[in-house]
Amino acid sequence: MESREEIYEHAGMTENPIGFGERPAIVVVDIQNGMTDPDNPLGSVLPEMVEYANEVVRAGHEADVPVVFTRTVTKHPDAADMGVFAEKIPALKTLQDETEWTEIDNRMDVDEADHILDKQQQSAFHGTELHSMLTTLGVDTLVVLGCSTSGCVRATVFDAVANGFRTIVPVEAVGDRSTEQHEANLFDMGAKNADVISTADVLDYFHSQ
Repeated sequence: MESREEIYEHAGMTENPIGFGERPAIVVVDIQNGMTDPDNPLGSVLPEMVEYANEVVRAGHEADVPVVFTRTVTKHPDAADMGVFAEKIPALKTLQDETEWTEIDNRMDVDEADHILDKQQQSAFHGTELHSMLTTLGVDTLVVLGCSTSGCVRATVFDAVANGFRTIVPVEAVGDRSTEQHEANLFDMGAKNADVISTADVLDYFHSQ
C-alpha cells in the first residue's frame, strides 16, 4: 500500500504554493459562543485557536485589511431556514438569533469597521453577501480561519477557491472538535485548495504591508 503522501504526489497534488495576491481580506469563521463554549453541544474547547485567530485579526486591523466575522444563525424557530443541514445536525437549532450562542466569542477583538455576516449553511459564501462585498473591495486573497476545520472552514475554503480567490489557511488559527478530522482536512486542503501555512508566516505578511 502506498502512503497518503505517495498517493497524492502521484496525482500531482503536492504542495504548490499560490501565495498572496495584492489585496487580502480575513474571514473569521464561526468563532461564536455556540462553537467555542462546551456548554453548547456544538462547542469545543479551543483556547489556543482563539488566541492565534485573534492575533491574525489584530494584524489585519493594523494593516487596514478588511475583516469579516461569520456566525451560523437560524432565524426560524424550527431552523427551517437551514434546511437539511439542521435535519442532519439537530443541535444547530440551538443557534437561534439574538441568543448567547450566536454572539461572537468575547475574546475576539471585533472592530466597529468589521463586517458581521450571518449564514445558514457551512460555507460563508452560500446565500450571503460575501462574494459581492469582496468583489466591490477588490479583494483577491482570503485568509480563512476559525472553526471547524472539517466543516465550515473547509466549505468556505472550497467556495473561495471556486470563486477565484487565492486562499490561505493559518494552521494554528483553525480548530475542530476532532483532532483526527482537523489534521486530515488541513492536509487535504493544502493539497487541493489552499496554502496551509503557519500563523507566524501570515503575521509576517501583514506586518510587512
